[in-house]
Amino acid sequence: MNGRADFREPNAEVPRPIPHIGADYIPTEEERRVFAECNDESFWFRSVPLAATSMLITQGLISKGILSSHPKYGSIPKLIFACIMGYFAGKLSYVKTCQEKFRNLENSPLGEALRSGQARRSSPSGHYSQKSKYDSNLGGHSSFVTSPAADNIEKEMLPHYEPIPFSASMNESTPTGITDHIAQGRNFS
Repeated sequence: MNGRADFREPNAEVPRPIPHIGADYIPTEEERRVFAECNDESFWFRSVPLAATSMLITQGLISKGILSSHPKYGSIPKLIFACIMGYFAGKLSYVKTCQEKFRNLENSPLGEALRSGQARRSSPSGHYSQKSKYDSNLGGHSSFVTSPAADNIEKEMLPHYEPIPFSASMNESTPTGITDHIAQGRNFS
């Protein structure tokens, strides 16, 4: 022993620090390649098919009379809108696939941040793959005891959010000055 107390359990996983990924982050060559691949695949395999399908459905609805066409511009504004919505729906639908590609990258700070974020969301109380200290077993004692040092690391790594009470600023009891009666006034006719 070197004079420091070691509070870790022998088989406990120690969470690695999450790399800082901010606006100043410069992606690696492999990450750039995956970005380009995701951009290309999301365009050709999701955005183009969804945009074309939404345009075809919109044109069909206009030709059946369910949607009306513009008197001056015809069906063009609605088709452009359908195309844009299909494009963005295609891009958004590919986000999970792209995230999975980044998670599978080795030696990638971005992949590490996604992996650690996924572990944090899927584990209870911010503890990585360990039982929560609030879980009870048959004996009534917790099998996982945290140390003050581990609690401090957890508080530094995880964001702390204060609960915000429900805002009742515009409920039924708030006076708004709006009434249901018809205003009585001078007749201007």
